[in-house]
Amino acid sequence: MISFKRLVSGIAIVLAFTAASDMRAAESAPEGLVKSLLRQAPELRAEVLKMALDAAHTAAQRGLVQRKDLLTVIDYSLPSTQPRLFVFDLVSRKLLFRELVAHGRNSGGNVPSFFSNSTGSLASSLGLFVTADPYVGGNGYSLRLKGLEEGINDMAWDRAIVMHGASYVSQAAIKILGRLGRSWGCPAVRPEVAHKIIDTLRGGSAVFAYYPERSWLATSAFLRGAAKSQSAAR
Repeated sequence: MISFKRLVSGIAIVLAFTAASDMRAAESAPEGLVKSLLRQAPELRAEVLKMALDAAHTAAQRGLVQRKDLLTVIDYSLPSTQPRLFVFDLVSRKLLFRELVAHGRNSGGNVPSFFSNSTGSLASSLGLFVTADPYVGGNGYSLRLKGLEEGINDMAWDRAIVMHGASYVSQAAIKILGRLGRSWGCPAVRPEVAHKIIDTLRGGSAVFAYYPERSWLATSAFLRGAAKSQSAAR
């Protein structure tokens, strides 16, 4: 007959083995997610996607992101002539949108290099945002964005930095200008897809705008050690 002590010891070993297996599964899941998403969006670098996932996860843990199923990544280190806005369904592990997106007039030419949180700067802002509700304004059907990073993008709401459709986001504009037209700081997209993207993202999903700006990477409240991977993410 098995002693009570041996029985308890056996159960403890089984539970420890199960817990270890669960931990290994939990650790491998993010890497599997990253690989799955990158296969569908090869232009997006792994380091950038990992930062976006980390930032969105941190914000969700703090109750700042309601829709954990979606993640939008804008990589402003890519030229405006390339699709650099990516919308992912994290549950089904699918790329929903891969689109052109404009940056602010004073952020630079084809590839932006200047970002601002200031009113009247006409520049794009970096960092983590969360979507709010759509509305119809001067640029038509638009999506409000709330900046979550103090001193980095928290003036986005007052600056009316929103996602909207714009005619200067098109292949025609690229042929004429050699780049997209530029906004007043808004992440403008093609008019043909604006309504669908806005309705997909509305209601509390995360939007992560990236550029390898060292000061932001080193101080962001939603990134851990991101400055160390800046060089690799360029």
